[in-house]
Amino acid sequence: MKSIALNAQEKNGKNSSRVKTGISGLDDVLNGGLPEGHLYLIEGDPGTGKTTLGLQFLLEGVKNGDKGIYVTLSESKRELEAVAESHGWDLNSIDIYEMTPVDEEMSPEAQYTVFHPSDVELADTTTAVLKEVDRVKPKRVVIDSLSELRMLARDPLRYRRQVLGLKRYFAGRDVTVLLLDDRTAEGNDLQLQSIAHGVIMMQSQEREFGIKRRRVEVRKVRGSRYREGFHDFSIETGGIVVHPRLIAAEHKPGFKREIVPSGLPELDKLLGGGLDTGTSTLLMGPAGAGKSTIAVRYALSAAERGEYAIIFTFDESSGTLLERARGLNMALDKHMESGLIKLQQVDPAELSPGEFVASVRNSVRKGGAKVVIIDSLNGFLNAMPGEKFLSLQLHEMLSFLGQQGVATIITLAQHGFVGTTMGTPVDVSYLADTVLLFRYFEAAGQVKQAISVLKKRSGSHERSIRELIFDNGHITLGPALAEFEGVLTGVPKFRGTLVELSGETSIAGKR
Repeated sequence: MKSIALNAQEKNGKNSSRVKTGISGLDDVLNGGLPEGHLYLIEGDPGTGKTTLGLQFLLEGVKNGDKGIYVTLSESKRELEAVAESHGWDLNSIDIYEMTPVDEEMSPEAQYTVFHPSDVELADTTTAVLKEVDRVKPKRVVIDSLSELRMLARDPLRYRRQVLGLKRYFAGRDVTVLLLDDRTAEGNDLQLQSIAHGVIMMQSQEREFGIKRRRVEVRKVRGSRYREGFHDFSIETGGIVVHPRLIAAEHKPGFKREIVPSGLPELDKLLGGGLDTGTSTLLMGPAGAGKSTIAVRYALSAAERGEYAIIFTFDESSGTLLERARGLNMALDKHMESGLIKLQQVDPAELSPGEFVASVRNSVRKGGAKVVIIDSLNGFLNAMPGEKFLSLQLHEMLSFLGQQGVATIITLAQHGFVGTTMGTPVDVSYLADTVLLFRYFEAAGQVKQAISVLKKRSGSHERSIRELIFDNGHITLGPALAEFEGVLTGVPKFRGTLVELSGETSIAGKR
């Protein structure tokens, strides 16, 4: 959903001049960037990346020929250079105006270029800042941080008047200003938010295990469209990377419905010809029942047709998956070398949900993937801070993939192995277009596996339950288990006289 606030220019179909922030994902959220010539508030707790954002903003200006100045009231120039060095940046093209107390600058001649709350008045500080701005004549300004000005002002009314004075000063000079605030004041500073032309909030959420989850939210941008809500971001070598929240409605469908075969004739017959492009399929069953193997079979079949497939594996290591596939005569190596199959190991403790969805999106929009496999949904669930958000996020992702004509296959492990008490950590079967159910069952003293199709929205399918056979390096499906009742419970009852099953021993005898 986007803000409905529109200025006169946007109502006439024209956008005001935009200033790129240097963070492509944030520019996407901002509908192209920040409207030029205004003052913006960047709020966030210490360590959320405000300084990094400010530096990226100024470096982007350098690329476009805009002069920039970084006014630091809390950090030293050396600390800023250390941040830049960690990202591989060169700050020589940016003016850094340091107003922190430094021993060699504590002289009478430098008393108005050094900031110290105990002996310098607020008016003197702001005067020194504006004097430096007049000298440099920048197009972009970052002031870090407002908490120092707030402490110096002591009085909220005086502080507000000083910020208003800064806003009026920059308004007549066509300068885009970022004011960084570390939120050390008690509660939200709504007074400051009301003054700013736009407000961007940066947050970090602690998790019981793994990395912090960082999110950014655009609270307001006057007279401009933007994408509302929270958007995950990460701080990587090279700067901040924002992963905009996926909105499926923004991506229009445009594909021809086609059959997606598995390469297993019996399975395709069970599915009424196969899966369909633009649909999502849920493979559900206990651990080890064959869900991942069938999913990999679809990736291999796509590669054999010359189509690109990607496998996101949460639970199983890449080496184990490849070795198991080789044991069933599914060699993925040559297709991985050619680039037709990509295997991406996902660690949910080191990845935010937004970053994962962005990886899926990029694999389709940039990589051209036609088959996307997520193995498994349990791992994706563990990456979420709460189950209540999973269905919404999944719905948007599956809708997007469907609109792009992608065949999406998701595995979901159920608790337990046999019996009627098996359950799932979250019910998402209603989101899938096709649901395949895997089960273990006992027959003739052996543990066997069964597969059935519970639903298929895009067409007809068999109603039978078939035995799923992994034997001698091959995957096959046996005949319908017509002589059994209760196969899906794991403890079926034999109702016939003869039945032929796979393996060395069967009720009817040896094959």
